[in-house]
This record gives sequence, C-alpha cells and structure tokens, in this order.
Amino acid sequence: MDIRHFRYFLAVARQRNFTRAAEQLGIAPPTLSRQIQDMESELGTRLFNRHQRDVSLTEAGVALMPEADAAVRQFEAAQNNARRAGRGDIGHIELGYVASAVYSGLLQKQVQAFTREYPDVSVSVCESPMAALPVMVLDGRYDVGYVRSPMTLPDGLEAVRLDAEGFVLAVSGESWLSRLPVISPRQLQDETFILPEQISGTLQVAAEGGFAPKLGAQPGGLVAVLALVSLGQGVAVVPESVVGHVGLPGVWYRQLDGCEASSWLSLIHRRFEKSAAVGRYIEQIRCRSELARDGRQR
Repeated sequence: MDIRHFRYFLAVARQRNFTRAAEQLGIAPPTLSRQIQDMESELGTRLFNRHQRDVSLTEAGVALMPEADAAVRQFEAAQNNARRAGRGDIGHIELGYVASAVYSGLLQKQVQAFTREYPDVSVSVCESPMAALPVMVLDGRYDVGYVRSPMTLPDGLEAVRLDAEGFVLAVSGESWLSRLPVISPRQLQDETFILPEQISGTLQVAAEGGFAPKLGAQPGGLVAVLALVSLGQGVAVVPESVVGHVGLPGVWYRQLDGCEASSWLSLIHRRFEKSAAVGRYIEQIRCRSELARDGRQR
C-alpha cells in the first residue's frame, strides 16, 4: 500500500459510494474498486460492507479511517513544507552584525521587513567583532553579516552596499576640543586617536587635515572606544549614527568642519549561497537597497 490507497479509501468512506468517490478522484469506478480490494487483501480484512447502492464501513474500516486521514494530512504537510523550504518561505537564518548596524536602525528595519513578509523564517541575530565576521560567514557560523565598509573580503564572499553616513568626533568633556562647536581636521594633528574596528574614518580625517595620525588603542566595539575617550585617553572618529544613541558620561560629539569622509554598512554573504531562505533575505536586501539608491538619484 502507499498513500494513494489511503486517499482512495477515504474518498469511498466519505462518499459511501464507489461511483461518486471515483468521480471525485477522477478515475474509473472499476479501477477504484480494484484498488480497495488490493488494500483489503493486503490487510487481510474487509474495510467496507457492500450494499446494492452504497457501502458502509466495517469495524476495521472505522478503525482505519482516522489513521488514514492523519497519514494523508501528514504526507501533504510534508510535501508542502518541502516545497516551501525549497522556495525559501520557511527556514532559519543566523545573522551577525556590528554595533553600528543597530545604532543606525538599519538592522532593525531590514530584519523586521523580512520577517513580516516571511513569518515562518526565523532569524537569530548576534553582535560579533567586525574582523571576525567575514570568516564566520565564510565558514557557515553565520549566514549573513552586517559590517562597516570599506573592508577587504576573503574570496567566496560578496557584499551588498547599504546606507552611507559621515563621521563625527567623540571627545572627552575635559578636552579643550569639547569647547568648540565645530572642529577642523587640521586641529587634530596633536591628538591621540582611539581606533574603532573600522579605521577608515580616522585615516580619512587625518588625510584631510594633512597629518599622520597618532594612533592609540583599538579596544573593540564602539562602546569600548567611547569608554577610553571618556577617560581622556584620546579622541575617536565614529559614525554619526551613534549621536543620540550612545551616550556615555564625559563624552561629547562634535561635527567635523568640511570633512567629506564617510563609510557605509554592507551586508556580506557567501557568493554561492545554497539556502533558499538565506537567498530570499539577500535578494530582498539587494532589491530594497537598489530602490533606495534609485529614489535618491531622482
């Protein structure tokens, strides 16, 4: 027996008539009758009492009906789930991110938009050091990752460019710089720079000021960077999205006059992604990013 026999049995049991059941199934009545007989032969018991115009279930048929119904439902659910998984409608995504993806609000906006459209795809998120994220995506510990670019990616990874933003300067409240409403890059030549994970902003600001930066510690995430700034150990060039989102005692944010330095968030992913659900996420982010760029260009 196979699942087809259970479907035939259920049709006859519900219609109480071979002809009507055959019409419902789209097969000839003799074919249906023969299939039911094959079932009865294999089970070694009759499933139906045959009458002149209709049929009724035997005790064996009554016992089989709920089990056959459950088997057919489970089989159909398995088929449906397999199809949905193949389309990317169900599944799971492991996502890593750097803190500035949260401060900018981009991570929340994109993950929530995806889960609204694909509620049966679960997304687990975890903050990780930016230097480790590409390797973690490449070896499968994460499916995708949000990093701050520009950065060099290993072979096998690609990046979707997302929102760009400028930089601000984080200074200690005890520093003479905190008394200035706007700071020129040239005024920073004697300062020590605490380095965030993405140092391109520091290097660009120094280049615009015409000096080689004096580099201090690189403690890790943005909060750790700002903690050292609050202790008076130096200044830090950080993404402007931290303003209003990360406030530490003793830390002030100041605009950089005439500074054109910028960075952007990127979604990194494996070049040849096999998971349909992950592919759905990447494609949705890529499409939304392209639409946003087209809107700004207009």
